Amino acid sequence: MADVYFASLRARNPRESRSQKIRRLFDAAGFGEVVQPGDLTAIKLHVGERGCDTYLHPIFARQVVDKVKEQGAHPFITDTGTLYAGSRMDAVRHTITAIEHGFCYAVVDAPVIIADGLQGDHWSEVAVNRRHFQNVRIAGDILAAGSMIVLSHVKGHDLAGFGGAIKNLAMGCAPPSGKAEQHVGRPLVDVERCGGCGKCTRVCPQAAMTIVEGRAQLNPERCVGCGDCMRSCPEGAIEFDWTTEIRPFLERLCEYALGAVIGKSGRVGYINFLLNITPDCDCVPWSDAAIVPDIGILASTDPVAIDHASLDLVNSQRGLARTALEGNLAPGEDKFGGIWDYTDAGYQVAYAASIGLGDASYRLIEV
Repeated sequence: MADVYFASLRARNPRESRSQKIRRLFDAAGFGEVVQPGDLTAIKLHVGERGCDTYLHPIFARQVVDKVKEQGAHPFITDTGTLYAGSRMDAVRHTITAIEHGFCYAVVDAPVIIADGLQGDHWSEVAVNRRHFQNVRIAGDILAAGSMIVLSHVKGHDLAGFGGAIKNLAMGCAPPSGKAEQHVGRPLVDVERCGGCGKCTRVCPQAAMTIVEGRAQLNPERCVGCGDCMRSCPEGAIEFDWTTEIRPFLERLCEYALGAVIGKSGRVGYINFLLNITPDCDCVPWSDAAIVPDIGILASTDPVAIDHASLDLVNSQRGLARTALEGNLAPGEDKFGGIWDYTDAGYQVAYAASIGLGDASYRLIEV
């Protein structure tokens, strides 16, 4: 049973500010043993796609940077390039987006280093020897870091169900080619519903969609399964075969997460922020309304336990009205399943535990 430390959001004096609670969580979770003097320490987070405004606050990242420096280590803010076209598809645009969103040196007191290089080709293979992968592709500067603190904004996701520490490791530590390996599923076009508007052709990062005789048509050899076409379709004419794709996708996700931490036993810490719990990943260029109230902040050295605790805390809330949450509003019901009814958020936890990424059992300790 893994220890997961929890700080609520109540505050009545300066010692109870969120910044101070992050610093206390760092100490309580034993991150002083994770980070060693002289380490080049990766602070892995998501800076948010341009247009999103619910990404992790840079002031929170600054608290972790300061604590890492107190250990005598050298922190850097990091992420990897995206599979889809957007404001973070290469290191130049990614760094600009990070600065625009407040992850500049004046605020976080650490450099931003995009871990997979200028165009996503700085990576190495890591052996995992699991069901879907013998080897996975992990960004070079993640592998080179002596230690890592993973900061995750917990929110929904239309494929994974939800995003926490596991997804942050899996997608966030992989180059675009590694992300493509995880997204193996291919969409299906319902030609009867397709209006031929062409939006899917404009958003596809691989030019896999074309309009033929007034209807969208997929070139499966070019498709990487990112789902941008499905999200863009105003008619809902593009779908995945969720009955066969979801669990294999989640298994591939978990195997990539395992690859991101192999070789770093005892050298990775996790902080999950249960704030602004929106329906979508911070990769989308907008921010929908939160589906439950803000809850608090968690810290652990176990990615599976912290995600399990995060799911339980989210599900324990009463869902908020006038949001994307169309069902499962009662406390105890599956909130992310109330948005994406074909997803299986809890399967991340189960499969990740089965492959040795961490322990699904946890003890919640309030600090």
